[in-house]
Parts: sequence; C-alpha cells; structure tokens
Amino acid sequence: MKKKLFSMLFFSLVLVLAACGSGDEGDNADGDNAGGEGAQIQLGTGSTGGTYYPLGQEIANILTDNVDVEGFSASAISTDASIDNLSRIGRGELELGMTVHIPAQEAAAGTGSFDGTAIENFGFMGHIYPEVMQVFTLESTGIESIADLKGKRVAIGPPGSGTQAAAKKILEAYGLEEGDYTAFQEGFGDAKKKLQDGQVDASFGFLGLPSSSVDELQAATGEVKLLEITGEPLEKLQAETGYEAFEIPAGSWEWLEEPVNTITAYAILVGSTDLIDEDLGYQITKALFENAGNISHKQGAHITKENALRGSTDLPMHPGAEKYFKEIGLLD
Repeated sequence: MKKKLFSMLFFSLVLVLAACGSGDEGDNADGDNAGGEGAQIQLGTGSTGGTYYPLGQEIANILTDNVDVEGFSASAISTDASIDNLSRIGRGELELGMTVHIPAQEAAAGTGSFDGTAIENFGFMGHIYPEVMQVFTLESTGIESIADLKGKRVAIGPPGSGTQAAAKKILEAYGLEEGDYTAFQEGFGDAKKKLQDGQVDASFGFLGLPSSSVDELQAATGEVKLLEITGEPLEKLQAETGYEAFEIPAGSWEWLEEPVNTITAYAILVGSTDLIDEDLGYQITKALFENAGNISHKQGAHITKENALRGSTDLPMHPGAEKYFKEIGLLD
C-alpha cells in the first residue's frame, strides 16, 4: 500500500514539473535571436494612447518587410515607454526599444532614474522624431500655470516613462515636490479620458507634435488649454538637464491661436547588444532608414538619414548601426 501511494505521489510530481517546464520562455530572454535565420524580435514602444505605439507598429512592419534575414520578423509591444524599455533591454527581455534620449543617457551613465545601475548592453540605433512636452488642462479648471498644480490631481505619465521623468523635473522646477499634488501614473490615453471626465485636473505628455490625441480631447471638450514652461523654471531645466527650449507654433492645431513655450527632447531607437549581433543590427538600421518613407504616421517624416544621429551624444553606438552610418558617410 505504501509503495503504491509513493508511486502515485512520484508520478503526480513528475506531471507538475513537466507542466511547469512547458510554458513559453517569453520575451526572448535566452538570447537565441541574436541574428541569423528565423530571428524574431520585439520592439518596446509606449502606452497605446501615445505616439510610440502606433509609430512603433509601423516601424516593426518596415523591419519585417525589409530586413534581409530569412525568417526575420519584428513586432511592436505596448510598454511603459522609455525607462521601462531600457530596463527590459538591460534584463534581456527586449531586443529593441524606443526612448527619450535623456533617460538613455542616464542609463548609460548610471545616473538619474538609473542611479547606480548603469545599463551596459544597449546601443543607439538612430533618431526617430523630436518629442515635445505638452502640459494641458481644460479652461474650466481655472488653472493658469504649472505653479497652479499645487494641490491638484495631475497625470504625470506611467512609471518608467520619459513623460513621468520629465514631468517630475518640470514640477520640481516650479517648486512642487511629490506630495504637493496627487499624482496619477497614467498612460496618455487613460489620462485623456480622466481629464475629460473630471477625474484629473491636468496631464503631461511627451508626444509628437501635433498630437492627434490632444486634438481628440479638444474635439470632445472644446476647452483644451496648454500650459507654458517659461522663465526661471525653463532656465533651471536647461541648465540642469538635457531638455531644450521649444516653441509650439500657433496653428499647430486649428484651435491653437497663440504660440506656447515648452521643452523638447529626441525620441530614439536603441537595441540590445546581447540579443542583436552586429550583422542583424546593420540590417535593422539599414532597413529602417532606407524605407522610412513608407511610414504613414506623420512622425515618420523625421526618420531620415539627415536626422539619423540626432540625440546620439553621450550614448554608446550599436555596432551594427555604427557599421551602417559609416557606410553612408555619417561617421568616420
């Protein structure tokens, strides 16, 4: 009887262990897709309501159609954007990621959001488009400036996003620390809905210009107001960070009658140096910059050979991208 019971227990344990081992490994973390036949890679983008996700889907399609590797495919996945994508690459969970160039600089140096934990296995693979900080509210809130956000409900972007990293620095430049406002860590799509429904008072978004999502909010409410970044806070941001001053031109949306001062940075593509070897990195970079004209998203117009190295300062270069940029004369 005891032998029979022991056999049944042993057999059950074998079945459990077999089941545990039968699942997907997920996220290509074993590094088998570093190049060669059948390479399947993932591109980390951002929240579905922002610019990264729809643009990233088109980039993935361009790569799938034009990378000259048998069986190659690329897919875009929704993530929490910049810092999250860099962190996932660092952990071996992503091959490619879209990011603001400033968090990428921090990741390489082990500073800021990556204080003490530098990410050493990624490289710059090209400029995508200029990102513009859009801080917006509704006229009915009575909010006139970023300083007025004290005590308010503010959507600062999801954890691990370039939007949230920049939003906190902007609020600090205006003298607002964490706790001075109620932070909602939302992707842009959710933040837009909450602002429209009166659940938040203002929202930050590092987005392409002009953002169609902001236009949709205006269409739904008829009272969108953009908040400016000016004066001493702007000077502080320029002196202490890599963000640059930027003027949103009047007419960027039909309803925007006056220019708005804000800050800008660059959206860039980065790739894992562990999961993407030099040959595949070369193919990816070449496919993107020689076929970007087929991207229908308006921000795709910025993906050009002329812009390719913008945002690359203080960043390691992926060996494959470096090979391509040397080939076309952008690097010595």
